[in-house]
Amino acid sequence: MRKIDGLLEEYGISHQNPTNKAIHWFCVPAIFFSIVGLIYSIPPGPLDSLGFLLSNFTNWATITLIVVLFYYYTLSPPLALGMFLFSAICLALANLLTFYLPFPLWLFCTILFIVAWVFQFYGHKVEGKKPSFLKDVQFLLIGPAWLMHFIYKRLGLIY
Repeated sequence: MRKIDGLLEEYGISHQNPTNKAIHWFCVPAIFFSIVGLIYSIPPGPLDSLGFLLSNFTNWATITLIVVLFYYYTLSPPLALGMFLFSAICLALANLLTFYLPFPLWLFCTILFIVAWVFQFYGHKVEGKKPSFLKDVQFLLIGPAWLMHFIYKRLGLIY
């Protein structure tokens, strides 16, 4: 069995209840986006010892996502491609929202993060099982991949 199959199966054990699953379909992408947005909000300023790297084309969120996508690639290259597309959407949305929100992106993402986690914990209360990441922190990254694998299955794609 591939490592990704074992991780997805283990993650799925605590995600059987239809209400909890439905909550995850909204909240996991919201949490992923909110983290991308929060990291996107970090100004390069004095933190940028790689001045040439963090320019108008990149930011801390892009660099973080490169590392995250490498992790996904080690688990499943096809799944990493789907996560790359979702990550690109998150980066584009973060960029867009910086121009159109009447308040800072970090504030919006902080509120979204908190609200989504409240619903996540409610879903696990309904499920009657603790969130997987309490057992192993890597499950924080497996949650989005778990949802992506359902999309792949629906489209008949191999992950």
